[in-house]
Amino acid sequence: MSLFAVFSVCTVAKDAAGVAGNLFAFGLFVSPIPTFRRIIRNGSTEMFSGLPYIYSLLNCLICMWYGTPLISADNLLVTTVNSIGAVFQFVYIILFLMYAEKSKKVRMIVLLVAVLGVFAIILVGSLEIADIQMRRIFVGFLSCASLISMFASPLFIIKLVIQTKSVEFMPFYLSLSTFLMSTSFFLYGLFNDDAFIYAPNGIGTVLGVTQLILYFYYENKSRDSSREPLIVSYV
Repeated sequence: MSLFAVFSVCTVAKDAAGVAGNLFAFGLFVSPIPTFRRIIRNGSTEMFSGLPYIYSLLNCLICMWYGTPLISADNLLVTTVNSIGAVFQFVYIILFLMYAEKSKKVRMIVLLVAVLGVFAIILVGSLEIADIQMRRIFVGFLSCASLISMFASPLFIIKLVIQTKSVEFMPFYLSLSTFLMSTSFFLYGLFNDDAFIYAPNGIGTVLGVTQLILYFYYENKSRDSSREPLIVSYV
């Protein structure tokens, strides 16, 4: 097989993985909808926290900026998925602000302004770096650190599942979407030879597999327990 043919196959495979990653990411972006239906129905944010949406917004903005041609070449699908993600997070934050009590609302506004300020500093600061390779490394490390932190956040849920021996707080489809999205972008990064993409998504893939294994393990244990008779007869 010629080098041109190999390059063509890798390009097609990379684009396919990127498109798949965009589709699977959509599953993650819509996962908070049931929560916001409850918030709207009850007219209150209750005990829900708005911090995950603030943090996700910052992550999407940094990764979106990394995918632009000004920072890295041929990463359009990284820009698209994170642009869509940023829009979703903005909508969730606005809805949260509409129904939050005053103290939560003030805190969320302060954090939102802080996130936009941090992103503005990253954007302007990276453009001040004349060397395009150094600019890519600077933003790449920030996006990589942000993604790793995001993928590490389910460690608390994993610990909770092991302690409680219950998958109640680890929705299956959310874990599955995380695994599929991470795997897709891991392959995308490999085909594009971009360590800032495949390294954090490789970690995300491992954590996704861990969540799925735990889910099936404790789900099966729960089913086995439910089959046991509630009254044991010794007659």
